[in-house]
Amino acid sequence: MGTYNLPRNVKGEGRILFIFSNKSLITTCFGGGLGLIFYFIFSLLKLKMVGIIITLFFALIGYVIGMFKVPDTNGLEITRKTGGENIDDIIKRYIKFKYNKKKLYVYTKEEK
Repeated sequence: MGTYNLPRNVKGEGRILFIFSNKSLITTCFGGGLGLIFYFIFSLLKLKMVGIIITLFFALIGYVIGMFKVPDTNGLEITRKTGGENIDDIIKRYIKFKYNKKKLYVYTKEEK
């Protein structure tokens, strides 16, 4: 008898703790790290609970940036143009656009 490869669902195997992909874990840690700065500032002011809430908020923002995509709807112009793309890719393109001093290069092919 021969051996056969059985197809299996491997979609969730790249995830950590079932909700974090590698990219969302990195962005969550980055957001939490930014929040820790505020936590230390507020802990010096004896407001630790406010610092914890701000840290969790920044971590949640990092998770959303790393995990979700822009919805594909025709209601708004921004969602019509960027629908279905990852939020972090859109942020990267925006930073590159600002870095190039708002210049947009369009290459067209002229046909004769």
